[in-house]
Amino acid sequence: MNYNFYLPLGVILSLTVLIPFLFHLSRYIGEKSKQGLAINQTYESGIKKTYKDSFERFNIKYYLVAIIFVLFDVEILFMFPWAVTLRETMLLGIVEMFSFMGLLLAGLIYIYKKGALKWS
Repeated sequence: MNYNFYLPLGVILSLTVLIPFLFHLSRYIGEKSKQGLAINQTYESGIKKTYKDSFERFNIKYYLVAIIFVLFDVEILFMFPWAVTLRETMLLGIVEMFSFMGLLLAGLIYIYKKGALKWS
């Protein structure tokens, strides 16, 4: 029986057991931090965070930028399989990708003309 087939499975299983064990072990081996006033304060990007109501309103621009980023980021994912199969698809693949990129460009122009990229 050839056991080389099971080698990657054994490596993955051993890593799934070893990595959490090492994280747990680092709690006991690592240096203990001093509990003080400054270490228990919440901050983000160097700004002290104050706790506010959880229903605080955010500017809609944050959501628009996030949605636009996700949209174009997912579209980039469609380009990787195209690049891998370009030799098999030849001219048809190139025509399809340029039409796809043209639609993306049209969407970007539409977003720009609507003013979604202007930050005021």
